[in-house]
Amino acid sequence: SKLAALFEHPLYNIPVPEVTEKDKLFIINPMEKFSLHSSGSDEWVSSSKAETLLPTGKTAYDTYPTWLKFHIGINRYELYPRRDPLLPVLLRDLATQRIVSSVQKSGGTQLKLIMTFPNYGQALFKPMKQTRDQETPIDFFYFSDFERHNAEIAAFHLDRILDFRRIPPVSGRLVNITKEIWDVTTDKKLAKTFFISPAGNVCFYGECSYYCSTEHALCGKPDQLEGSMAALLPDKTLAKRRSWRSPWRRSYHKSRKAEWELNSNYCAQVRETPPYDRGHRLLDLIDMTILDFLMGNMDRHHYETFEKFGNDTFLLHLDNGRGFGTHSRDEPSILAPLQQCCSIKKSTYLRLQLLATQPYRLSDVLREALAADPLAPVLAEPHLQALDRRLGKVLVVVGHCLAR
Repeated sequence: SKLAALFEHPLYNIPVPEVTEKDKLFIINPMEKFSLHSSGSDEWVSSSKAETLLPTGKTAYDTYPTWLKFHIGINRYELYPRRDPLLPVLLRDLATQRIVSSVQKSGGTQLKLIMTFPNYGQALFKPMKQTRDQETPIDFFYFSDFERHNAEIAAFHLDRILDFRRIPPVSGRLVNITKEIWDVTTDKKLAKTFFISPAGNVCFYGECSYYCSTEHALCGKPDQLEGSMAALLPDKTLAKRRSWRSPWRRSYHKSRKAEWELNSNYCAQVRETPPYDRGHRLLDLIDMTILDFLMGNMDRHHYETFEKFGNDTFLLHLDNGRGFGTHSRDEPSILAPLQQCCSIKKSTYLRLQLLATQPYRLSDVLREALAADPLAPVLAEPHLQALDRRLGKVLVVVGHCLAR
């Protein structure tokens, strides 16, 4: 296994700083029991009269569902640890847990659903909109592109292979539209959009600002539909997140350019602007840039951080559905922060060099990681080959920076 060998490499065993109580997202007494009653917000509530009787010798923590253990494990430095025994269990839960409720997620340009499991765990479901081998047409603007369910799955594994660990776990899943969406939804607006197509397939389209109409309906075969299931982060009422506008945000206009596209010295002014004027925030943003370039994602207008940790924490790499749309061409402008700032974390650079070598080739380790997903093969082969080409281009840009 190339993947197992990669994770054993010294570069994947650099210790994170010691995690103190103030570095944890939640401080929990491991003997605290949790009520199985819904608190009205689909979150578990602390209770001294928990209904769960503890098996002898076990702490209350042992009885927590996997999603809750995942939330409790989040800290200032990482979303989940490198060798997290919870990860395979959480991915399996996302793929297999019974769905007791599904409602449409508000906001956004395309249809997404929030799925709830019997243990109050929740996942964000993005349905399949196009096949693996369909490339984004060359005349499409990045902001009118489809979101792809398989891009969400591949992005999670790529982020982990780069050792960022800033994307919540995602698994593929084959969903029965009738039994797991239509029959269990309490969302009246969503319920009104189901229909049977002329071919006898079950379809729905929901309500959203872009692709929610009968022309863009999502149809099963006859009611089986692929999608990505992403573990939800803790409710914002429990763990506030701050949204930051990316300094290298695109203009989202058909003809107008953003300032960074016109000013070659743009990075100098970013470096003088908080929070990029100190700490590792700019380097973290460049990490995210490299991830986006590798998967061809041009749609990174914002990113988030957990408010509790202030500016000294990692960036959350959320919403990656517009990655992996093209394999035959690369988008060099995504690398603008790296090219203009000529800065990169040493650890990131060394790992990128490692992933360009034969024993740990990026396409090989990602292919291996994705082979375990229920929807494998997740990516068409040309997308995996494109990763190696793009990785070479990132290293060339860093080489030019070193030469300068």
